Amino acid sequence: MNDTTELARKDETAVARREDDQSQRRITLTPPVDIFEDSQGVTLWADLPGVTKDRLDVKVHDGTLYIEAEAVVPTPAGLRLQHAEIRQPHFARAFSLGADFDATKIDANLKDGVLKLTIPRRDEARPRRIEVRTN
Repeated sequence: MNDTTELARKDETAVARREDDQSQRRITLTPPVDIFEDSQGVTLWADLPGVTKDRLDVKVHDGTLYIEAEAVVPTPAGLRLQHAEIRQPHFARAFSLGADFDATKIDANLKDGVLKLTIPRRDEARPRRIEVRTN
């Protein structure tokens, strides 16, 4: 055994140990979001790369909107993972919903790793035009 072989063996052990550590350690990331508001409500886009519908949980409880998701980045066939800083990221974020928003009518759509939430305002909170009559 020469120095090069010994060094390679140590690296394999370190990689294997790190993979075990990462599988046991759960890393939670705050997904970046863009939020747009108009008179009809709010539209929120959250970046959730690698997340599928079955690993996404969107819920509202006590006036708070929760987004939780888990991504899985599969290793392509025939390749061996050499380095991964975040192997199975867990995403979590919460938002307080004002009383003007109708949580029962939230629409959610996930496409290409981007979650789009449409949160409408309650009818009574929307601006409306008052007809003026003349007698």
